[in-house]
Amino acid sequence: MLILLPPSEGKADAGTGRRLDPARLSLPELAPARAEVLAALVGLCAGPDEAAALDALGLTPGLAGELRRNARLEQAATAPAGRIYTGVLYEALDLATLPPAAQRAARRSVLISSGLWGAVRLTDRIPPYRCPIGARLPGVGALSAYWRRELAPAMGAAAGGGAVLDLRSGAYATTWTPGGELAGRTVTVRVLHERNTPEGPVRSVVSHFNKATKGRLVRDLLTADARPRRAGELVTALRDLKYTVLEQPVTAGRPRAVDVVVTQL
Repeated sequence: MLILLPPSEGKADAGTGRRLDPARLSLPELAPARAEVLAALVGLCAGPDEAAALDALGLTPGLAGELRRNARLEQAATAPAGRIYTGVLYEALDLATLPPAAQRAARRSVLISSGLWGAVRLTDRIPPYRCPIGARLPGVGALSAYWRRELAPAMGAAAGGGAVLDLRSGAYATTWTPGGELAGRTVTVRVLHERNTPEGPVRSVVSHFNKATKGRLVRDLLTADARPRRAGELVTALRDLKYTVLEQPVTAGRPRAVDVVVTQL
């Protein structure tokens, strides 16, 4: 099974180990694209036009310190990506407390989308950075469109012959859309919160707690050692874990979309 996660804006303050070595990152076929994006980002953030750099990255003046950190990425200390990302999803996933077998499964199964790296595994050593997928970099352009051109071969190979659980959000989900036979093995998830009202149960899309639910969902699948090979088997695995899963109509050639309904956030 391949599990696709979004990154988080929240990141560790600093790495703790050796400097970045792009040649050591997983999915080595992405190396040329990563090098191009990294050079563009460092050049932009090290340049004299702070206002232009902030605008390109969608940052406010109060986050100018992120530019200085980006400018030093090639010399910065690194840590495994699973420790660098510290947002709500990763807090709920709580990798450090997973049983050993589940940690091994996470290292095999999880890929994290990234505006800078395209995609990385939990064990890939990267420095903290700020490069949202909505950024536009000199010579590279819009990152969402850039990675849409670059990711397909690497992601298809990473998927192998098993099911794909796609938990990416927003523009990260547009950088690669499984097609053909692989789409039939892919499940995308939307989280709905159900609450009781005088008129009856009401379901609504959640944002912040959507991430926490996805983190818990991944944790439960890894702990259960679930190994589905088809979308239907993945849905069954979620239901076996006591999640309420509502399937949407299936569209040929598209991933299967499901809603996970929660009553507590």
